[in-house]
Amino acid sequence: MRHRKNGLKLNRTSSHRNAMFKNMVTSLFKYDRIHTTDAKAKELKRWADRIITLAKRGDLHALRQALSIVKEKDVVYKLFDEATERFGKLSGGYSRVIKVGRRAGDAASMSLIELVASSEKIKAKTKKKAKSAKEQKSPAEVKYKNEVQEKDTAENITEKNMLDS
Repeated sequence: MRHRKNGLKLNRTSSHRNAMFKNMVTSLFKYDRIHTTDAKAKELKRWADRIITLAKRGDLHALRQALSIVKEKDVVYKLFDEATERFGKLSGGYSRVIKVGRRAGDAASMSLIELVASSEKIKAKTKKKAKSAKEQKSPAEVKYKNEVQEKDTAENITEKNMLDS
């Protein structure tokens, strides 16, 4: 029985497993999303959420704990700088696992794990997209505008020829 046994073994020794998840957490925070197998993604979610909770706490002890897990100092400092802005209102669920299908070689089920953006950032992005969509003109409008410009240039050329003669 697995009573009170946290985490997955994934057919690896404890040192291999810890090294693998430390590297995966570093890559996740560095690139904001990574592709991996379902089982690894589910376990990685636990590791990532724990690190983000430390980053939201933001004290020296939390920083040192995060540095013991995440392999690159720059990634940790960046995470601690933006954690309260990005995840401040969330009280958990900082990452999302999305199933993307099967791997070609061995048909292992693959997932995309990504960090969740805050709702304000999502709203800002949708507003920018809406503004840019309004500013874009339909192909018919562009074609009409080009025809009008061509007519104007043709008329200007004929007027210049009349003035010259």
